[in-house]
Amino acid sequence: HVQLVESGGGLVQPGGSLRLSCAAVQDTTKRNAIAWFRQSPGKEREGLAAMYGGGATYTERTYYADSAKGRFTISLDNAKTTVYLQMNSLKPEDTAMYYCAADVLAGIQDPPSNFQFWGQGTQVTVS
Repeated sequence: HVQLVESGGGLVQPGGSLRLSCAAVQDTTKRNAIAWFRQSPGKEREGLAAMYGGGATYTERTYYADSAKGRFTISLDNAKTTVYLQMNSLKPEDTAMYYCAADVLAGIQDPPSNFQFWGQGTQVTVS
């Protein structure tokens, strides 16, 4: 079982930055895919970025959606228990609830339905 707790959301002006954190209580020796998604009202949940959290062999592999490339960066702390999403040059259209998700069997480009464990979400508002 994996518990995920997001933090770091808030209100930011256009052009500003935020760093979201996803603290994972898990067996970090396992090869978990950890991903960031977001969802706005009336829209489908959108994948942004993902990486493998457990096992040093995999942590260099990352995935970014087109909407995140060049502005967002996913990273993992040295203990491999917290995943970050650094978001720069934020735009009003980035306003959404942001979620992290993890799954042992998922790939880093998999859709939301392939991820079993989810955090509660953190709201990001760009205005």
